[in-house]
Amino acid sequence: MKYYIIAGEASGDLHGSNLIKQLKEKDTQADIRCWGGDLMAQAGGTVVKHYKDLAFMGFIEVVMNLRTVLRNMDWCKQDIVAYQPDVLVLIDYAGFNLRIAEWAKPLGYKTVFYISPQVWAWKESRVKKIKKSVDKMLCILPFEQDFYNKWAYPVEYVGHPLVEVVKAAKDAPADPAIADKPVIAILPGSRRQEVSVKLPIMLTMAKHFPQYQFVVAQAPSLDDAFMQGLTGAHPNVSTVKNQTYTLLRQAKAALVTSGTATLETALFGVPEVVCYKGSAVSYFFAKRLIKVKYISLVNLVMDKPVVKELIQHDLTEENLLRELTLLLEDDATRQRIKEDYSQLWTKLGEKKASRRAAEVIVEEATRGK
Repeated sequence: MKYYIIAGEASGDLHGSNLIKQLKEKDTQADIRCWGGDLMAQAGGTVVKHYKDLAFMGFIEVVMNLRTVLRNMDWCKQDIVAYQPDVLVLIDYAGFNLRIAEWAKPLGYKTVFYISPQVWAWKESRVKKIKKSVDKMLCILPFEQDFYNKWAYPVEYVGHPLVEVVKAAKDAPADPAIADKPVIAILPGSRRQEVSVKLPIMLTMAKHFPQYQFVVAQAPSLDDAFMQGLTGAHPNVSTVKNQTYTLLRQAKAALVTSGTATLETALFGVPEVVCYKGSAVSYFFAKRLIKVKYISLVNLVMDKPVVKELIQHDLTEENLLRELTLLLEDDATRQRIKEDYSQLWTKLGEKKASRRAAEVIVEEATRGK
């Protein structure tokens, strides 16, 4: 069977790579063409567009790069038509992938969406379009199934793919130390525009805690010169590449941008502060459209403020110092977070997300053959 997979971000590359491995187990003749990254390529997919060329964040950033976005979409459609896949697999990256699904379904392509768009957070009415254009929706957050049930749209909760990934990493042999001092991890994200805004504020903590080594997880999409320009002035700050899990296994605390990294950090048991700051225009629109109480996946899954979120104007040196001090020095805070993290594991369950997703996708590809 022929599979066309579209992932537009670093997290999608991770989940896409594990999905590809499972697809190749279920279908030994699988031919996989994809948009993604290095991990998907290593897993055996033919990557025709790298996610680092697609990562535009926020309303104003998308508008500024609209010509590139539209050009990519046109090229994608042409490539799908030329390839003629048995099934189209869309991994997150909702703004782009939902439009591809709306185009593809009327043309007769089978569509599977793996990792639901966050329509429960904003633009809930998009479910109407999803019902028309997506054959199978595979959800990874436990509350999403109930959300879609309200719209009479049957979906499947396959479990969160990070559970199996992190569990394997935690059970692996011990890593060599990445610093002589106790470590505080900084996970600033993968998009250049977001890192340039948030990382300088996160790095102000280095001068307040000279007894710690602050280690920044550098995303593959960010070049060394850019990162050095931000971190070079701090003697107790260093960077690592492709070692995020090694870093989290050693960290005493973490400063983490919103997104998948908040959940990864929690599953490793690391107390964290969630940091978000976008452009003023993007935040203006987001604040009026987004309807959820929290921005971090940890708090969303647990439906309570397990970890502190410092958003936009609240992300200041003073506030960050207060919260990081609590994580490092207040035993009651650390114990509460530890207990909540244990409940988080229970809520997410032990499903093999990548395996189940692959089973559904192969079934969809072979249906009617």
